[in-house]
Amino acid sequence: GNEKKTASVAKERLQIILAHERAGRGTATPDYLPALQEELMAVIAKYIHIDRDSLKVQLDKHDQYDVLELNITLPEKVNARR
Repeated sequence: GNEKKTASVAKERLQIILAHERAGRGTATPDYLPALQEELMAVIAKYIHIDRDSLKVQLDKHDQYDVLELNITLPEKVNARR
């Protein structure tokens, strides 16, 4: 069998890291971050059912880049919404 079908894989965190070059902004959290989190939640909900607490969005500063880290804790059993 395929090991990727096990329940332990379903518990793994899906991490999507998007980096973009910083354009002279300060260290404040961007105003768009809450709206971005809401839109990401809506897109993810089209495919799988997850609780709002399962989605964490964090913005970190690394040298000349801002790194947007998205962590999604997947449910035990993923129910496709297609």
